[in-house]
Amino acid sequence: MSKKLVVGNWKMHGSRAANAELLKGLLEADLSASAPRSNVAVCVPFPYLGEVVATLQGSAITVGSQDVSAQAQGAYTGEVSGAMVREFGARYAIVGHSERRSYHSESDQLVADKAKAALAQGLVPIVCVGETLAEREADQTEAVVGRQLKAVADTLGADLSKVVVAYEPVWAIGTGKTASPAQAQAVHAFLRAQLKAAQAQAVNVPLLYGGSVKPDNAAELFSQTDIDGGLIGGASLKASDFAAIARAA
Repeated sequence: MSKKLVVGNWKMHGSRAANAELLKGLLEADLSASAPRSNVAVCVPFPYLGEVVATLQGSAITVGSQDVSAQAQGAYTGEVSGAMVREFGARYAIVGHSERRSYHSESDQLVADKAKAALAQGLVPIVCVGETLAEREADQTEAVVGRQLKAVADTLGADLSKVVVAYEPVWAIGTGKTASPAQAQAVHAFLRAQLKAAQAQAVNVPLLYGGSVKPDNAAELFSQTDIDGGLIGGASLKASDFAAIARAA
């Protein structure tokens, strides 16, 4: 991968006023200087997509959604299709975040179907995989993330090379705990090997790390051989922190 990728996930945070302040800070940080080395994006709640895209137009920051429906259209109350997300000018769509898998019982196959639906509309799916603390302590990390990734590989086939994969250990999300650079690299190396085994071209799929990434640990994490950037949660809500992480890439 020639460039790093840093993606902010706002989760269910924000208001029009708070968003305007955050985006103002990001624009003033002028991340265009980092553009030759890294790409930066923010994934925002659905209601704010249009406004955020308009505010960031012409800047070095692109926009994505935090989810997308597996369905193209129809009687699916409350769902948002890939076509709708794309129409607002978004480039990315997160699928399979651990909070969606846990709180909404999303299966590996549903996540794979969402990735396929996103690709069909020209979006780049950011496919999240990761293990719980209990699974890590049971030495099941590779089995879990391997199973999650296999569902996507089997469903996408030749299109697997068009996705982004984010490894986010569930035990490190919003807890203040972070996988050590060595721990994160080990899982990323495993995922890289799985991607290559599934499809030779997929070896270059960007692999992001997500899990309590902060300005003071970003550079060391991003320096690892198979870590191509980050999926940033809490730190993406503070302009100065997110800008520092983006520059670390």
